[in-house]
Amino acid sequence: MDKEAILKQFGYFKGISDSSRARLAQICLAKTVEKKEMLFTEGEKGYAVYCCINGRIQLHKNMPDGKEIVIKVIKPGEIFGEVILFESGNYPVTAVALTRSQVFLMPKHQFHCLLEQPDFRNDFIAVIMRKQRYLANQIKYLTSHDVEDRLLLFLRENYGEQSRIKPAVSKKDIAAAIGATPETLSRVLLRMKKEGLLQWEEKIISVSEKAWQSIT
Repeated sequence: MDKEAILKQFGYFKGISDSSRARLAQICLAKTVEKKEMLFTEGEKGYAVYCCINGRIQLHKNMPDGKEIVIKVIKPGEIFGEVILFESGNYPVTAVALTRSQVFLMPKHQFHCLLEQPDFRNDFIAVIMRKQRYLANQIKYLTSHDVEDRLLLFLRENYGEQSRIKPAVSKKDIAAAIGATPETLSRVLLRMKKEGLLQWEEKIISVSEKAWQSIT
């Protein structure tokens, strides 16, 4: 596995210098996780930062009443668990694979050694700032679009504007990813089917051209 080449493919690391990318690749350990397998649990002592190579990883928090609140669905090229480098030494969320996935595991101690090098530290801070901008955009996305638009935007971001899509995750997981309850998503799917915009039958989503044209 050419770890450096994989890191270079990800827009998340766009702008990082070749030397920083090479040093980061040297500490990456490849790991395969099966569907529903946990990478770490909320409150667990953190020993590594992660980067998703392929698949989908869900981050969620457990509430006192037993419910799970989805914080984010991690896509290929995104890092997660980096909070252990700067704040609490424990993971604030639980990470579980939604599909069979591959990740890079970057040991905390070795990462700290890299951060002691000024050029790498500056590059990594730029990566963190891009993540913060992404989260800010997500807040804007959740507050300025209704569930129907969020569903179409999610499908376009992950699969492109295709007329037939075979999603890799369940309706429940997609509902969580777009900030909706499964019940709300079901109602939206029923309405979109009646309007001839989108139909989800078994494992195939059919999307009309009219639906794609309705979002910007």
